[in-house]
Amino acid sequence: MCCVVEVIDFAITKHIQPMAVYICASKVSLTKCSAQGSLGYGIPYSLFDVNDTAIVSFSRFPDEIRFWIHYGLVMLGFLLAVITFIAQACKPAPYGRHSTGDEQGLVPARIAYVITELVPGIVLFSLTYFLAGQCRFDAINLAFYSLFTLHYIHRSFIHPCVTRYSSSKVAMWMPISTFIANVIYHYVNADFIGSVDYCQHYYYDPRFIIGLILFAVGFVLNRAADTQLVCMRKSRKDREYYLPKGPLFCLISCPNYLGEMLQWAGWAIATWSLAGLVWFLFTAATFIPRSYANHKWYHIKFKEYPTIRRALIPFVF
Repeated sequence: MCCVVEVIDFAITKHIQPMAVYICASKVSLTKCSAQGSLGYGIPYSLFDVNDTAIVSFSRFPDEIRFWIHYGLVMLGFLLAVITFIAQACKPAPYGRHSTGDEQGLVPARIAYVITELVPGIVLFSLTYFLAGQCRFDAINLAFYSLFTLHYIHRSFIHPCVTRYSSSKVAMWMPISTFIANVIYHYVNADFIGSVDYCQHYYYDPRFIIGLILFAVGFVLNRAADTQLVCMRKSRKDREYYLPKGPLFCLISCPNYLGEMLQWAGWAIATWSLAGLVWFLFTAATFIPRSYANHKWYHIKFKEYPTIRRALIPFVF
């Protein structure tokens, strides 16, 4: 028993305590960040400051504990992305054009979609950011918060109202699994951007600028592609699928997927976080096999489908 206690004490002394000191002491590096001209490289922030100013205090939990909770969920998110990619590559999720028609436990698709986007993407994200965030009122943190919620305001309120779904019902397990995944990814991203303390002048960092540009381009591309699909479906009275046309569909079958992937790639680069990275990986794990399945379906459905089109990336894939 004494040996076990000594091992635990050794682990705490040699590993956990130094990590906590590093996390808390990294606050000192903020002034060095701009003074030494470290724009474009290195870690441009400190995280989980010991001087906790959050409304929901974490003072009962040492910073190293919160650190492990956060990055434990990040690792879980990475594992979930891998599982999702394998599952989607083996068999696309049975909704939309890939629905088999014999799913059980159906729920209204529109309501399910709103709940899975609204609750994790806006409600949980905002509560985590404002209640647990230590730097929630810093300008750059608010900018990231605004970008994320802007996307989900559209996804929760505008998109469901204007979109005509191919089926009014969806299997219950699908929105439940999506909801759980969104809770994990959106919590770690809100936890990160609410408490991260970026270096001075991070606005001028190439990572922030490039990420912001990618996010904006992806946002516009996603909305434009969705708008074209919505207009095409509204021009038809039935719920059948038609050959997608328009400038965005000349080279790829799923420009809406490409747009959203660019968004979250930009988010991961701009925030320079593992939380943003695993969210992008999950998005890619969903859209890459899904776009390939859609592309293959189009070729089977429409014999005249343009051969020049690729699934997701022009001339490549």
